[in-house]
Amino acid sequence: MDEVTRQTVQRLQGLHERIAVIDHAQKNLADLSGQVTSLRDILGNKQARGAFGQARMETIVADGLPKGLFAFQYTLSNNTRPDCVIFLPDQRPLVIDAKFPLESVTAFRQARTDEDRLRAAQRLRQDIWKHISDIASKYLLPGETQEMALMFVPSESVYAELYDGFDDLVQKAYRARVVMVSPSLLMLAIQVMQQILKDARMREAADLIRAEVGRLMGDVGRLQERVLKLQQHHGQASEDMRQILISTEKIGVSAGRIDQLDFADSGMGQGTHQGTHEVGAAGVPAAVRLELEAGE
Repeated sequence: MDEVTRQTVQRLQGLHERIAVIDHAQKNLADLSGQVTSLRDILGNKQARGAFGQARMETIVADGLPKGLFAFQYTLSNNTRPDCVIFLPDQRPLVIDAKFPLESVTAFRQARTDEDRLRAAQRLRQDIWKHISDIASKYLLPGETQEMALMFVPSESVYAELYDGFDDLVQKAYRARVVMVSPSLLMLAIQVMQQILKDARMREAADLIRAEVGRLMGDVGRLQERVLKLQQHHGQASEDMRQILISTEKIGVSAGRIDQLDFADSGMGQGTHQGTHEVGAAGVPAAVRLELEAGE
């Protein structure tokens, strides 16, 4: 009897544990259902849906580009304000629009009969083409913006469905110079823009380096000219010093000759030596004058 009671108690405990697990799973399902309902409300409201697509696009752009290379709600010269612009090296902004008409896609997906699906497809083409035309007319400004714009589709599945079932609409968008991009394609485009901006900075740095090298070569040329002038001055100074030394040597030789002269007055005025000791008008013997002239 005790054994039966013990087994019954164990079974009841196990049953209570399973009921607790089921309650927890039911609570999780209720939370998930609430989240799905909230997401449906967001996607069902046009303004909230636009904010959702805008927020997703802004996150991708802000995570991929440094500040100063993009702007949100940027005002163009025609007073229009695209959702985002990216400034490329030529300073003409690339426009990104995030206001995709998802309600038409939702109606197309919810169509049950072929007739409803046909009407929904026609409405989808009209709405998306109108949005493409609005982007082209508002944001493609010659000389101010880039020659193409991006239309952000905030859902990969919607983007794939457009390319699979509405290829004619995609081609019309290309001809209108509006390119539809999904989140993954926008990330890829941002990476390409990063490389373009990096290459532009490298080219700008190379131009600055070439300019500095040109100025450096000019300085080197001027330095060479000044060194040559200094060399000429040094050569002239060396020649002047050589001439000074020659003159000094001659002065020394002349001084030595003067020092060796005998100025004794013996025999001066005697007739027998008159030719040898002839005195000039200045009172200097002729022999002394000849020696001095020879030492010049």
